[in-house]
Amino acid sequence: MGKIAFIFSGQGAQYSGMGKEFYENYEESKNIYERASKVLGYDIAKMCIEGTQEELNKTENTQPAILTTSVAILEILKKKGIKADVVAGLSLGEYSALVASESLEFEEAVSLVRKRGKYMQEAVPQGKGTMAAIIGLDKDDVNKICEDVKEIGIAEISNLNCPGQIVIGGETESILKAMELSKEAGAKKVIQLKVSAPFHTSMLKPASDKLNEELENVEIKELKLPVVSNVTADYVIDKNNVKELLTKQVMKSVLWEDSIKKMIKDGVDTFIEIGPGNVLKGFNRKIDKKVTSLNIEDIKSLNKTIEKLEEIVC
Repeated sequence: MGKIAFIFSGQGAQYSGMGKEFYENYEESKNIYERASKVLGYDIAKMCIEGTQEELNKTENTQPAILTTSVAILEILKKKGIKADVVAGLSLGEYSALVASESLEFEEAVSLVRKRGKYMQEAVPQGKGTMAAIIGLDKDDVNKICEDVKEIGIAEISNLNCPGQIVIGGETESILKAMELSKEAGAKKVIQLKVSAPFHTSMLKPASDKLNEELENVEIKELKLPVVSNVTADYVIDKNNVKELLTKQVMKSVLWEDSIKKMIKDGVDTFIEIGPGNVLKGFNRKIDKKVTSLNIEDIKSLNKTIEKLEEIVC
């Protein structure tokens, strides 16, 4: 059997009711929500399970909600004896990966991502920045389009998710123009994203700086599991690099496709997406159809994953 990677959901995967079955059926999961609530000063389980979509979509709520749900599910995998050889997470999901590697304490992570969400939301005034997904163009085409609209304003690649899916971010006017040019260049689909700021672009530098200050008070321990970084698409070799990578990650492109390819090259043939939604599973199928891609967001998908893993072992 090859290696197993746990990959963790990022922002955008949130929905009302996420984590409900784990919270209600497993003491270990409930405990994670309670620990998070203590740090945050409000009932995060209630927000995840009963909160409105509008409430959950506020970045400073989204980030601790997804992190807590992901770690609550991770606890059950530990209980079932399912272990990863390597971990990674998309953007916000990288914090869940660091918790899984035991280099970042869960309580520290919850507090950090709430502040990260707040700083990201505040970095760019509402309406000044936006993001768009470009489907069906390659990286060079999209880079050229971003270059062509530079006179209007900032436009940069923020996510390289999977073949044919690239996300751009920047100033609203330049992104709208880049969307037009992408359609003219033959993009199959161009979708403006419902986000509060142009994440993973240079416009997020104020958030990056504030996060850097915050990270000075955080203890990073030795990594017990290899973590693949969004910024480098390579392993975090030294715990002393974690803070710098997390600081850069807010304003640099997320190299997700390359991160997955790196893990496959090193023998990973089974990926388990942990947390709300199954977006990463979809990306994986576009990156390499030969690998097994599973996800766990509720008890049904947990049982399905366990069955599949048993099949692979047999």
